Amino acid sequence: MVPHLVTALDGPLLDLEQRVLEATPAIERWLRLEWMEHTPPFYCGVDLRNAGFKLAPVDTNLFPSGFNHLAPDVMPLAVQAAMAAIEKICPDAKNLLVIPERHAGAGRQSFYLENMVRLAAIMRQAGLNVRFGALDDELREPLSLTAADGQKIVIEPLERSQRRLGLKNFDPCSILLNNDLSLGTPQVLEDLHEQYLLPPLHAGWSTRRKSNHFNCYDDVAKRFSKMLDIDPWMINPYHASVSGVYFETREGEAQLAESVDAVLRKIARKYREYGIEDAPYVVIKSDSGTYGMGVTIVRDASEVAGLNRRERSRMAVGKDGVEIRNVIVQEGVQTFEHVEDAVAEPVVYMIDRYVVGGFYRVHGARTNEDNLNAPGMKFVPLPFEHAALPDVHAKPGAAPPNRFYLYGVVARLALLAASIELEKTDPEAIQV
Repeated sequence: MVPHLVTALDGPLLDLEQRVLEATPAIERWLRLEWMEHTPPFYCGVDLRNAGFKLAPVDTNLFPSGFNHLAPDVMPLAVQAAMAAIEKICPDAKNLLVIPERHAGAGRQSFYLENMVRLAAIMRQAGLNVRFGALDDELREPLSLTAADGQKIVIEPLERSQRRLGLKNFDPCSILLNNDLSLGTPQVLEDLHEQYLLPPLHAGWSTRRKSNHFNCYDDVAKRFSKMLDIDPWMINPYHASVSGVYFETREGEAQLAESVDAVLRKIARKYREYGIEDAPYVVIKSDSGTYGMGVTIVRDASEVAGLNRRERSRMAVGKDGVEIRNVIVQEGVQTFEHVEDAVAEPVVYMIDRYVVGGFYRVHGARTNEDNLNAPGMKFVPLPFEHAALPDVHAKPGAAPPNRFYLYGVVARLALLAASIELEKTDPEAIQV
């Protein structure tokens, strides 16, 4: 099943696809040179929105948890990419400790366990012994859990020595976090000077900020667009960050409304420039966090003051009950892609600097402006293995491979921004 655009691909995005296809050698060289200067995160997932007139990343996840949604055919790509990443980090690595989310044992999260099963399979095929350790002080004995597909994994208590972390009779070279650390940095993960922690602790949502990421993406998009001679707005959503917002007490409300108005005005100017008749909107969301929590859409600054009590309560708390005090105001990018009759948005997965697959997040009860990361969403694999290589002989917009290649290019720009972001926010580099 190949998702399709509701309307024909034309206008600015068609021109963008044409330019990307013509410049493929230059693009790949540009990215290759960038990776000589920057180290990509171990893995990454990027949410894209294709509005028909622009294609932009709207979220970059450094703890991707949807490997089970990738098509089985792309697993060889994932294994090869994992091998390349491991060879750079620890060439003689034998053991890998994977730390999942705290809620992995909950019945409603049995599908998350499928992700862990698939992730472990990739790493084992890459030549590693894989075991799971829990960030749970109350876990005293190994716990067997069953994924939605019936497969089982065993999560074990962590054992910490002065300088190393492992499990009983299991000493890993590297530790792979699939836990976004929303609740903070556990002491058991600190001061691990003899092991590689992937991603690093400052990638966790207890310290990471989306606004930092999109500030870095601004620079990447400008440099890439200059090389390609395109308008950076075509691949970049406007944004602004606002601190000290207390939704329940309305503190910081005026500052938030000002930022909303400023971003809406910038979008409106671009809409007029490109003859886009749709009304601009922005998405207000937590500056840190995942799971689509703490998200609301507004079309006018006056709507900030008009949020009702339920909406304010929903915006005040994110994942794991963490209070939201800092928000990002991001340009709303519509999605004009559908799977059958349901709106869809592409999500691209990467390991190291390589695209390894992707899927469409699909929601039958949402509109093309809504956040699709919500209860009721479904997933359809993207056929990257067979369709990610562009067909330069096809007319722009006519071949799915060309669009999927375009997705991979923009996703890798977000990946590059994430690598620069982690460099700039590294506590050790800052102290130096």
